Amino acid sequence: MSGPLMTPELVRLEVDPPGDKLAVIGMMADLIAATGRADRDGLEAGLLQREESFATGMPGGFAIPHCRTEAVHEAALGVLRLAEPVDFGSADGPADLIIGIAAPAGTDDQHLQLLAQLSRALIRPEFLADLRAATEQQEVSDLLMGVLEPEEAPAESAGTEATGAAAAGAAASEAGSGAVADGVPVLLAITSCPTGIAHTYMAAESLENAASEKGVELHVETQGSGGITPFTQEQIAAASALIVAADVNISGRERFAGLPLVEHPVKRAISHGPQLIDEAVAAASDPSAARVTAGSAETGEDSSSARKQSWPRRIQGAVMTGVSYMIPFVAAGGLLMALGFLIGGFDVAFVAQDVATGFSLNSLPGPQEYEGATGMLQTDRAGLALYLGAVLFTLGDLGMGFLVAALSGYIAFGLAGRPGIAPGFIGGAISLAVGAGFLGGLVTGLLAGLVALWFTTLTPPRWLAGLMPVVIIPLVTTLVVGGLMLLFLGRPLAALMTTLQDALTGMSGSSALLLGVIIGLMMCFDLGGPVNKAAYLFATAGLSQGTEASFEIMAAVMAAGMVPPLAMALSTVVRRRLYSPVERENGTTAWLLGAAFITEGSIPFAAADPLRVIPSMMTGGAVTGALIMALSVGSQAPHGGIFVAFAISPIWGFLLAILAGTLVAAALVTVLKEIGQRREGVAA
Repeated sequence: MSGPLMTPELVRLEVDPPGDKLAVIGMMADLIAATGRADRDGLEAGLLQREESFATGMPGGFAIPHCRTEAVHEAALGVLRLAEPVDFGSADGPADLIIGIAAPAGTDDQHLQLLAQLSRALIRPEFLADLRAATEQQEVSDLLMGVLEPEEAPAESAGTEATGAAAAGAAASEAGSGAVADGVPVLLAITSCPTGIAHTYMAAESLENAASEKGVELHVETQGSGGITPFTQEQIAAASALIVAADVNISGRERFAGLPLVEHPVKRAISHGPQLIDEAVAAASDPSAARVTAGSAETGEDSSSARKQSWPRRIQGAVMTGVSYMIPFVAAGGLLMALGFLIGGFDVAFVAQDVATGFSLNSLPGPQEYEGATGMLQTDRAGLALYLGAVLFTLGDLGMGFLVAALSGYIAFGLAGRPGIAPGFIGGAISLAVGAGFLGGLVTGLLAGLVALWFTTLTPPRWLAGLMPVVIIPLVTTLVVGGLMLLFLGRPLAALMTTLQDALTGMSGSSALLLGVIIGLMMCFDLGGPVNKAAYLFATAGLSQGTEASFEIMAAVMAAGMVPPLAMALSTVVRRRLYSPVERENGTTAWLLGAAFITEGSIPFAAADPLRVIPSMMTGGAVTGALIMALSVGSQAPHGGIFVAFAISPIWGFLLAILAGTLVAAALVTVLKEIGQRREGVAA
């Protein structure tokens, strides 16, 4: 480390709060930035973003706003002791003690371990009382550094620390596997929060203290930024119940299949540690208690939390999972094919496999003959260019061949976890074999996921639980889904796919413009959500056909998807006063995200003001989509935005369409925000 995390200059006592918690966070950013350890605006943006996703007020009247960001140059702790408490979102009241944690994006393990130590100390009432009683900045600094860099205990007293939960653990070891001497079950707990800096370790400390007071053996695995020390096999074998206190998916659930489960947000473990211990003790002896099932072990969801989510949301989430995992196949395959065209010429597609497998760097091909629409033709290029182009195109073509299988397999994975992957992939392969395309992949993915998910609701004996996800469920689900596709569903889906493709190929003139408008509206309707992904999936699925119509649709999808982040970035520059500091920071990032075709870069703006942002973005997207079709712009690359300009033709038409849509969307959203601000001013 380059210096201590805490110094007296990072402490302010009896501060008059400047306003609400957002203003206090701004003051914390000022305090830390004044020491040269962080860029003020970037640090404030990181702290505010963390606060928006998860309130940092804690029971006991303190708050711990924290973040890890590139804006922090050197890790630091800041302390503001307020003269009047401010609401930071804690259920038991406002906070007067604000401890800010600023960590660099590349924080090393040593810093993270120190921050974990501090988080554990903050859960202790006596430590908070000492911080409140301190009268000097140096005293507060010494208290915190005493936690971060404690003096070593005398050797003779080292063994006296094994009290409470540790002593209960020793008793358990003597009593045998599964329980302590008085019959109390052995518990496991996993804690994890989104950043893994503070709440993860505070929840662990709270649960350990509660278990110590109740004489219960508890082992805790903190899945935080400070690293993970996993449970041993002996601890898992002895356990009678599992507590999960987390706001993110935890890793390694498959280790606990069959164990009774108590699951809550991480903050509940901090404020209600004793209750969670009681719930876990009760679940250990309750045959009807929720358990970690084979499915939840793989998907990161327990049976009770899965039941709380509606079926439309679960299916939507599964489809999003499938599309998300499919995109790398599309991006790699599509870009390799585009490079193949660039190097080997457009006609390389007709001879790629023969050239790639029949020639080598020591035996380069000459011009190759292939059968075209007007008879036998020769490739425009030969030698090294044709050979390398053929190799690249073949690699890309093989990658694109996984598109439907990956979509189907990971939709099934999104619903049922690992048991759904094999049936989903096989169902996708069957969809290709019968000509059902991506529509068939959607159907087989959902079928495989639902069937596999039903199997995961069964409660087999614990000795059988390990075989269910890897043998039994994939085997039976594959039989069901494969049989349904080959016997009943394949041909109707193939006919529907053929109809859609024929309609697409036949679009020209005014109907092509209409298609461009529809694509633009879909890409900007939910800015990366299901409708956006449906349009993207339609375009990428058609890309493998290699037709001019499919290239134009791909170009319309990509160009329209670039408009929202670019338009919002432009609006934040033209009318900065309409946007908060955080939004202006997001606007700076949105330039790059938009250029790279990452539509999600506009989501923060839409979430804050959907009624003005979304209609504006849809209007701009519709303009861009129509212009792409009118100018016959085509893209052989499925992703990458301006960074794959080599695969887009004509590139001037692509840029013109994006510029027009961006200007329209930016102008419209700026005008609507101006009108809204004036109305709010009049109303005030």
